[in-house]
Amino acid sequence: MSNSNLNQNYKGVFDNRLGFGKKPALLIVDFINAYTTVGSALFAPDVVTAVQNTVPLLQKAHDKHIPVVFTKVLYASNGRDGGIFVKKVPVLRTMVVGEPLAELVPELPPSEEDVVLVKQYASAFFGTSLAAALTAEGVDTLLLCGCSTSGCIRATAVDGLQHGFRVMVPEECVADRHSAPHQANLWDINSKYGDVVTLAETLTYLDNLPPA
Repeated sequence: MSNSNLNQNYKGVFDNRLGFGKKPALLIVDFINAYTTVGSALFAPDVVTAVQNTVPLLQKAHDKHIPVVFTKVLYASNGRDGGIFVKKVPVLRTMVVGEPLAELVPELPPSEEDVVLVKQYASAFFGTSLAAALTAEGVDTLLLCGCSTSGCIRATAVDGLQHGFRVMVPEECVADRHSAPHQANLWDINSKYGDVVTLAETLTYLDNLPPA
């Protein structure tokens, strides 16, 4: 059954729009070299495109002086801080300090004002200070970019909603290994956990923010 048919069947039940709030933060989840380097076990061509699409959004966020948070995954060399997750996905054990594939992509360099959080699990909120940091900044809107749509983006969207944030997902700025889980999870995020928006809408929203 197509997404359009599903939307029609549940019209009026799901898909309510949250809309952008007054104080956004940009959250860029796990755009690391492992997903953009040809030959890497985690290489995903669509992530390369999503990274490129996020470049103007990061620049706009810096221009508007809104909070920007990056996440990356790192584990201890023995992998014991990865629990069951690294047993389920053993390739994650390679994400250790000093591994070039674990570093943030060069196309999206953090500024001195940005925050880089290390996480061990899918959600950017799980086991991190993210919720407290955003709350301290008065943030009500989360502009969520990164990968993968079906994993870390979905998990972060769910937790973002549960922490009281308006989760906005610019669809051009998220990606997955394959289009099927990408599209399915965008549909579900938009149905229940946040708003899937366009990059153009997001940039216009930032343009219209009052001066910081």
